[in-house]
Amino acid sequence: MDTVAAADIVARLKSVVGPKGVVETADAEPYFEERRGRYRGAAMVVLRPASTDEVAKLVAICAEARLPIYPQGGNTGLSGGAVAAKNGALINLGRMNRIRALDALNFTITAEAGCILAELQRAAEAADRLFPLSLGAEGSCQIGGNLSTNAGGINVLRYGNTRELALGLEVVLPDGRVWNGLRGLRKSNTGYDLKQLFIGAEGTLGIITAATLKLFPRPREIETALLGLKRVEDVMELFARARTASGDQLTGFELIPRIGIDNVLEHGEGFREPLAAKHPWYALLEISSSRTGAQLRQALEELLEAAMAADLVQDGIIAESEAQRRELWRIRAALAEQQDKLGGSIKHDVSVPISRVAEFIVKACKAVSERLPGIRPYPFGHVGDGNIHFNLTQPPGADKAVYLKRWAEFNRIVHDIVVSLGGSISAEHGIGLVRRDELAHYAQPLELETMRRVKAALDPGGIMNPGKVL
Repeated sequence: MDTVAAADIVARLKSVVGPKGVVETADAEPYFEERRGRYRGAAMVVLRPASTDEVAKLVAICAEARLPIYPQGGNTGLSGGAVAAKNGALINLGRMNRIRALDALNFTITAEAGCILAELQRAAEAADRLFPLSLGAEGSCQIGGNLSTNAGGINVLRYGNTRELALGLEVVLPDGRVWNGLRGLRKSNTGYDLKQLFIGAEGTLGIITAATLKLFPRPREIETALLGLKRVEDVMELFARARTASGDQLTGFELIPRIGIDNVLEHGEGFREPLAAKHPWYALLEISSSRTGAQLRQALEELLEAAMAADLVQDGIIAESEAQRRELWRIRAALAEQQDKLGGSIKHDVSVPISRVAEFIVKACKAVSERLPGIRPYPFGHVGDGNIHFNLTQPPGADKAVYLKRWAEFNRIVHDIVVSLGGSISAEHGIGLVRRDELAHYAQPLELETMRRVKAALDPGGIMNPGKVL
């Protein structure tokens, strides 16, 4: 595209959104930064539409000109899915942040794609309801991005990924037409479930502009415990017992390694040793009920007593207050926040069948340590749903840049083990740019062919977030 033609297209795009919807070059840097610093974006123009109609007009212009489109939410993703290229238009949905409707009796909320996740949670709470999606970036991530990446978080065990929370979508298709699928129905068996095409597609098939989402009764009773274990092999037996003892009211079950506790104590602020003695592994678990008098504390106390008698747990505490509960979860949140203080980190977001979590951790720790003595495995995460953030910290004193160049090498070691156990190379963070080549390596040829055929059918011009996923 020559300079004159490009300038004309940019002018047409800017005219759609007006001055308030154009991000000037001097202010565009935050839209180009990638959270983990592995990539740096660029774009011909950065636009912030204020309505679905404006998004549709922008996409129609880009489709006509075959100009690449890079949709972006809160830009908090961890796989490079929101990175733009200089030959295209970056469309950020942040101005589209209205909650369009909340139906407390139907237990649904309809919100625009730019609505901040924490605002959705607060709106639900004000209506005495719960929107359960919860993750570290909830103060800045947007629901459109959460849907586009099928975000997970700490409550997947009880409520499912974002995919399970969506009842309907509004989507601008790659030709600029708008599909309105904003239905608040639990049951509708009328052909293909089209919304599922766009959830987890990372903006490669269209731009999600609004969604109707499930709400739940707000928890009235919550009990939280941190338990110390001597063997990772005991973690999933504890999990199975916790599900049974709680009447399957387990909301969260997180694995924390000792290296994580040591790191948080050294580099975090205001943390204390959580238990009287140090333990190789910890499980942070939470149970909740929407009714009072559910006797959750009694159930948790009985679980702890039985687990200690069976030598599954060495010690533990049950939070005595909301402040103590928040402090326990603050430790969990700090695991990822403080990890880079130890040096270079090669990260993996994987899942395996729940019954094979411990087997994976043992095998993968052994394999990476044999390849590089002194490497420090840092496995943690939502193991109640089989998801482990199996991150690898550089050996003490190693050259960070040299170490990080081995990213692909250690990906292959870890992912080979994951796949051999029937797992997934991306549990919740998505494919984006980071895992695109890994997907091409591990996916079945027919899976890739089918995905490419879907992409070609919906986006024949290949303008929607090109280079991501496939």
